[in-house]
Amino acid sequence: MKQIFYTIIAGVLLTTQACNEEKVMNKKSIERSNMDLSVNPGDDFNQYANGGWIKNNPIPDDKSQYGAFVELIDENDKQVRELVEEIAKEKHEYGSVAYKIAAYYNSGMDSVAIEKAGTTVLADEFNKIEKISSVEEIQGQLSYFHSYWISSGFGIYGGADSKNSDMVISHLYQSGLGLPDRDYYLSDAERFVEIRTKYMEHLGIMFTLFGDSKEEAASNAEVVYNFELQLAKASMDRLEQRDPHKTYNKKNMAELSELAPNFDWGAYFTSLNLPEVTEVIVSQPDFVKEFDLMLVNKTIEEWKVYFRWNLINESASYLNSVVVNANFNFYGKALSGTPELRPRWKRVLNSTNSSLSEAVGQIYVKKYFPPEAKDRMLKLVDNLKIALGERIKQLEWMGEETKVNAQDKLNAIRVKIGYPDKWMDYTDLVVENDSYIKNVLRARIFSFNDMVAKIDKPVDKSEWHMPPQMVNAYYSPTSNEIVFPAAILQPPFFYLDADDAVNYGAIGVVIGHEMTHGFDDKGRLYDKDGNLNTWWTDEDSERFTKRADVLVNQFNEFVVLDSVKANGKYTLGENIADLGGINISYTAFSKTDQWKNNKEMINGFTPDQRFFLSYAHLWAQNIRDKEILRRTQEDVHSLGRLRVIGPLRNVSVFHDAFDIKEGDYMFLPESERALIW
Repeated sequence: MKQIFYTIIAGVLLTTQACNEEKVMNKKSIERSNMDLSVNPGDDFNQYANGGWIKNNPIPDDKSQYGAFVELIDENDKQVRELVEEIAKEKHEYGSVAYKIAAYYNSGMDSVAIEKAGTTVLADEFNKIEKISSVEEIQGQLSYFHSYWISSGFGIYGGADSKNSDMVISHLYQSGLGLPDRDYYLSDAERFVEIRTKYMEHLGIMFTLFGDSKEEAASNAEVVYNFELQLAKASMDRLEQRDPHKTYNKKNMAELSELAPNFDWGAYFTSLNLPEVTEVIVSQPDFVKEFDLMLVNKTIEEWKVYFRWNLINESASYLNSVVVNANFNFYGKALSGTPELRPRWKRVLNSTNSSLSEAVGQIYVKKYFPPEAKDRMLKLVDNLKIALGERIKQLEWMGEETKVNAQDKLNAIRVKIGYPDKWMDYTDLVVENDSYIKNVLRARIFSFNDMVAKIDKPVDKSEWHMPPQMVNAYYSPTSNEIVFPAAILQPPFFYLDADDAVNYGAIGVVIGHEMTHGFDDKGRLYDKDGNLNTWWTDEDSERFTKRADVLVNQFNEFVVLDSVKANGKYTLGENIADLGGINISYTAFSKTDQWKNNKEMINGFTPDQRFFLSYAHLWAQNIRDKEILRRTQEDVHSLGRLRVIGPLRNVSVFHDAFDIKEGDYMFLPESERALIW
């Protein structure tokens, strides 16, 4: 499912995090053993702040990277495992939420049954594909797959209309690739050539595991690759997709049929229980046009091979071990450099969490979320909003008219903390004790139907798009809201007992980061009501872009590995948010009693120093080379090291706090610093 959200960290970390009060109280916020005090902070602040942590926390074999927030996840996974397994061991009334959690988790942990079933558990699905004999049946298979969130051809989701944000509308978007994006198919760079070779091998291996001879598997691998290559050539690149104007193309049904005349859109929407659809947003029209041509230019046999691969690829993680391992060998080892598959319990816990996210979340908050954390967060958010408002008033580059609009948007930001007021109803979700993969598919169709039921209806402003047990936070431009799930409200992001410097340097910056997304290079394009609408003057937009380009150019010069550099344009939104978050949170921190006594040290560090050390600790990270390259290509967030040194070089009070001097690597002359928010 595609949605527009800006998060503090990448990925979907659907792992519950326990807020263990004893542990929080005992964990030091600024731990000298996590630092490398032999390094001059002016030479490399990331090494100075995090060198000890980096040295003492090698990457586990089942991970492609290991950071401070991943450490947090691992520490608490075990507690969540106990919570879920306690439910899983008991008997529950059939159909109850507890029964569904238990049955889902137990079906995934039943390796004996999974190994015995092998790939035959999907025999009916493969037979259905084999019987396809017409273009109409190809279309039927596409809608069938889409109802299970199986990536095939194009994709569909229901989300707010960017120019009428109170209403949910259908969006069509490019999809259907087995590799992460178009560049993996089209780039001549050595890494992508190598990945393509390994992908072809992977395709052949997987088809063999599902019953093809080696010759058939090799032939089918060619069919799939060429099929996806054609889709990739028509795809919009990741940088283009960051422009919401380019991806907003509203079409009525006649216009959609004109764009893609070979596809029966009326039948498609009717099959998805959307017979009354009159308008849709086509995110990538050229892609949909190419898909439509492929519908008739590709043979039925080619479509059937492609469909087989879609099903194999979407199911591989939930089947017998030989399939799971083959899938991991490519997507884990080849793409990310991860040496070892995660233990079964972690994989099944993640799947259970994903499929019953708010059901698990509701149990989680009852046991682990302290109400005082929410109270303190509400105060922090209020202070950060005041600070951002003050900074907007003082901006030299923004005109008065735009400042008024910016203040209106800031005041309109909706804040959600901890957990939703209204929980998802799982009554219609079917979970049985028969099969893990079948439970996965049932959960997918439940999720899809829940999404479809909202299309062409008013947006539910109370809805959350992250469960409370997720270690993350987000800003939604179409809702103009910031959301902080319960799980992020613990170390290293938030300490109930820490001094203000630590909390403003960590969770305060996270709050400021999410607020700034409303005013970054994309978020600024949406007004206070969440509509894609120009509310800046042309002169202010020009001055903003000029300052943002300073940040783009800075990050473009960072070498991530060998001769590969960061992509400052692609990561611009997150880099603006990091820099803005630091400046806004520091302004709020400067109003505290601790800041007013700025010479009083704690454990040898001034309040200002503790603020910046606390921020740096969030991004302590070890990462494998392949994962560096993958994230640089796919992730809008900069690497952990760059999230420390990149923004801080632009912050004057950081220079003062650590006596950064001309000639130090961390030093930037004031004339070269990016100052936006």
